[in-house]
Amino acid sequence: MGGVSHETDSAGAATPRRLYVYNGGFLTQRRVRRILSLAGYDLKLGLPGPEDLVGVWGNSPTAHRGLAIAEKRGCGVVRIEDAFLRSLHPGRSGGEPPLGLMIDHRAAHFDPSRPSDLERLLAEAPLDDGGLMTRANDAIARIKAAHLTKYSGFDAETPPPPPGYVLVIDQTRGDASVTASGATRGAFQEMLVFAQEEHPGAPIVIKTHPETTQGARDGYFRPEDANERITLLTEPVSPWRLFEGAVGVYTISSQMGFEAIFAGHKPRVFGQPFYAGWGLTDDERPIDRRQRKLTRAQLFAGAMIDYPCWYDPYRDRLCEIEHVLDAFEVQTHAWREDHRGWVASGMRMWKRKPLQQVFGRVRPVVFEDDTGQARARAETDGRRRMCWASKAGELDDVVRVEDGFLRSRGLGAELVPPLSLVTDDLGIYYDPRRESRLERLIAQSGDLRPDQLQRAFRLRRAVLKARLSKYNLAGETPDLPDGHRILVPGQAEDDASILTGTGALRSNRDLLQAARDANPEAVILYKPHPDVEAGLRNGAVSDALNWADIVLDRTDPVALLDEVQEVWTLTSLLGFEALMREVPVTTLGAPFYAGWGLTSDLGDVPPRRRARVSLDGLVHATLIAYPRYFDPVTGLACPPEVVVERLAKGDVPGRGMGNRMLAKLQGAFAGHAHLWRR
Repeated sequence: MGGVSHETDSAGAATPRRLYVYNGGFLTQRRVRRILSLAGYDLKLGLPGPEDLVGVWGNSPTAHRGLAIAEKRGCGVVRIEDAFLRSLHPGRSGGEPPLGLMIDHRAAHFDPSRPSDLERLLAEAPLDDGGLMTRANDAIARIKAAHLTKYSGFDAETPPPPPGYVLVIDQTRGDASVTASGATRGAFQEMLVFAQEEHPGAPIVIKTHPETTQGARDGYFRPEDANERITLLTEPVSPWRLFEGAVGVYTISSQMGFEAIFAGHKPRVFGQPFYAGWGLTDDERPIDRRQRKLTRAQLFAGAMIDYPCWYDPYRDRLCEIEHVLDAFEVQTHAWREDHRGWVASGMRMWKRKPLQQVFGRVRPVVFEDDTGQARARAETDGRRRMCWASKAGELDDVVRVEDGFLRSRGLGAELVPPLSLVTDDLGIYYDPRRESRLERLIAQSGDLRPDQLQRAFRLRRAVLKARLSKYNLAGETPDLPDGHRILVPGQAEDDASILTGTGALRSNRDLLQAARDANPEAVILYKPHPDVEAGLRNGAVSDALNWADIVLDRTDPVALLDEVQEVWTLTSLLGFEALMREVPVTTLGAPFYAGWGLTSDLGDVPPRRRARVSLDGLVHATLIAYPRYFDPVTGLACPPEVVVERLAKGDVPGRGMGNRMLAKLQGAFAGHAHLWRR
């Protein structure tokens, strides 16, 4: 991580460098102050001494203050800028705080008049370590797949123009990288002429800057620059989709030119940005001192891995780019799902606050109990519709919502709010009668990249190490009989996965009998479902000992998985948790994890599940790609690794008295609804 600066005291301990600043943003932007502090800088006001440093924000209008004081006091200057992956929206447009900073002791990275730390790194650092190159290629693939860029607050599904165009990139008027390159509107006009002459007959698409589109700043191109051949594209289209259809890319110094390199282009560059001169661009104004030839992975490693100071908002620490991508992916995905707003129906009263926390950060969720009113509200306001899965019935025009698989510490039936929820635009994971989004993700998991499978493996190991399950309930494990032990987890018999995912055999008693009949010599361990044990759901088996050797009431099911050789289940999630621990599983229903070659299936599994998948492919689909996670500490959308850490440490919400009161009120109103309808 670049930019870290510190000295050591007489005892060898690191001491922060005093950094004097004269721009109010350093004081008002908490995230910027925190990153600088973690990077080893102690922000100060006043006059510096000769051993101190002066911090300035790039070439901002206030930078001259710090530069003048540094010259008078004989101090070093540190130039600070947002990193290349910043946030959903620009900071000056009210966007979120940055996910990283670029801290340079030599020059601004965009100023070609003298070498910056970034240029020195690209020119001199070895950049040939195999592990570093693998990380770079993996990160490039993640950024492209998730359609990430500096400001990622756009709908990635917005279509680009028909392919075959030349892409000309506009920038904001007065942008520091443009002025540092000595460019004016005339340079942009010259670039536009070259684009037309070098691609005769091809349409020209001028991509405006996000801040220009939002009205915050003017660009260099104007509406009058458009004609029958030239189009001004103001819609927020993903850069990665634009690159796919472009036959050429032209830029002065835009970051999109940098990204175009990783999309496979060799952009025509008319300025002198940091990424020019390394053999990956066609430079109109080459920089003589840049003679080294870099690969795409080397350029990325220097500029995106080694140079920036990346920040982890969940753990409040500096981090590597992989953790930033974890955060940026989920926050961008959440914004893209939620920015139009939601109308929600079929939601019990106590669930509405957590649903609002998860789905209402961009635009508050509107709750409508009546399906017709919900549909009308969605059509009027341009919102999407969601419905709790068990209340959706056969509706085809809603997104179904259900608890995720790493849910909480405590039962949903006891009104403990969830840390994960799933949204499904096709069906719902527990209902095999129609394809679900999870089923499609599992089927496609054979195409996962090695880094995605490695992430799933690491997540699976973390879940196992923390001994986590869906509800994470405590309980003592008694001494168990010797022999070949088979765990039979009971379920709530009115559970939706039982009602939709089983045939004639759908009771806990039937399951026990089938397990015993098939395994007469085995030690059968029966674990009733926690909701059934708590008296909250149906499914008690009073004569379980007719088939089971022992009934394990109020026992931690995860601890049992370490003690058994098999699991027999109808559709229980415990079967998936057993697979994660590589315990053989036999299914008698059609749970989402059945039919992929990982289980012995005695139930009626849909024939469409023909793909053979790996265990880590299943884990990636189920725990990474499908759910959305909520961090109770920061209030942000978060990756699953953060929820695993919160659950392991107990930094999670419990059942609230308010939830219980809301549930009782809703029950009372529901019981007298006929009076209100008269």
